[in-house]
Amino acid sequence: MRGQAPRRRWTAFAAAALTGALAVSGCGGNDGKGGNDASEVEVFSWWTGPGEADGLAAMKADFEKKNPGTKFTNAAIAGGSGTQAQAVLASRLQNRKPPDSFQGHAGAELLDYIKAGQIEPLDSFYDENKLKAAYPQQLIEQITYQGKIYSVPVNIHRSNVLWYNPGILKDAGIAGPPATIADFITALKAVKDKTKKVPLSLGAQWTADHLLENVLLGDLGTDAYNALWKPGADWSAPAVGKALADYAEIMKYTTSEAASTDWQGAAKAVVDGKAAFNIMGDWAYGYFTGTAPNGLGKKLDTDFKYAASPGTDGTYMWLSDSFTLPKGAPHRGGALAWLKEASSKEGQDLFNPKKGSIPARKDADKTLYKGYLEYAFNEWNKPGVKLAGSFWHGVNASKKQHTDIDTAVGLFLQNKDVGKLQAALASAAKNSGQ
Repeated sequence: MRGQAPRRRWTAFAAAALTGALAVSGCGGNDGKGGNDASEVEVFSWWTGPGEADGLAAMKADFEKKNPGTKFTNAAIAGGSGTQAQAVLASRLQNRKPPDSFQGHAGAELLDYIKAGQIEPLDSFYDENKLKAAYPQQLIEQITYQGKIYSVPVNIHRSNVLWYNPGILKDAGIAGPPATIADFITALKAVKDKTKKVPLSLGAQWTADHLLENVLLGDLGTDAYNALWKPGADWSAPAVGKALADYAEIMKYTTSEAASTDWQGAAKAVVDGKAAFNIMGDWAYGYFTGTAPNGLGKKLDTDFKYAASPGTDGTYMWLSDSFTLPKGAPHRGGALAWLKEASSKEGQDLFNPKKGSIPARKDADKTLYKGYLEYAFNEWNKPGVKLAGSFWHGVNASKKQHTDIDTAVGLFLQNKDVGKLQAALASAAKNSGQ
């Protein structure tokens, strides 16, 4: 499971994690003599949860088999969506004590590292390993910054998934998953009027941000949504205002206790028959179908079904875990060997079935991906599929814009003022630093 959580400011836990990580990492400083040293590789990530830790272990074993002279150090730090890991990483980079490679969401989330000169471009690595042919062209375009590529995507998650309870829809007289935002609002009203169930389950505040990106995509369409993240984007446009008004209407049908639970609780409400709908990324599938104690052991088509979130069929709103090459990596040769593993067909096919995601590469072994993952694999590789980046999960919003949007959504949850929300989002775009 992904374990998504909002990227909050420093916490006491983060400070404690920093102290511990620096004490046990054994990295000291980079003396500048790393060169192409391949004797070791320290891989820094937040893959500590069920599934993702198993996937990392599978890649580690394959890496060690291919690189018998290289010691692999797993420097993973627990914390949802990398919240704690990123805090520790920021301090290490500031103190010029980088790991050999670190995890980051592909896309604009890496801009701070790029602008600070903390990671190297990987264009020559892509050329040497023929990765521009292995990855979809649209993906290459969306992770390129000023003509250069700075990370190696390992997987693809889908953000725009509607999970629903088929029994509740039947009781509400709803024939199937709503195809448009207007249909969605109608369906939410039907659930409220005809059943005693929650129409749309929501969790902690970040799940409201996640819902926002889905409504924007569903109302605006792929091209207009993607244009929002380009310089000079017009967030004050009437079409954006209409989407935000729909968002406000949809929020009326969500759970009142939303702030008290995270995404797992909101998703669980659907498979437990307490809520009709939940819009969440596809890491929810692993949670639903996984075995106890970390999974719910639920059955697809019985306890739950899925569809593209309303208005987004044919578009894959993506996010990706990727790895980088820090400048001054102590064991640069080891880092490049790790990036080769992370970008390889073998590495991605070992990792992704366990993680509950699909490979970023186009040539993966389709037979390894079952159930929802087979659907996701086919959608990702479908000719003509449109790609949209998830702003909440790091693709197309800088860290500053990401924080400013979260602040705007938080204020909206209190005042319910669509005009103020739109003005705040326009201001966040103008001051994004991209």
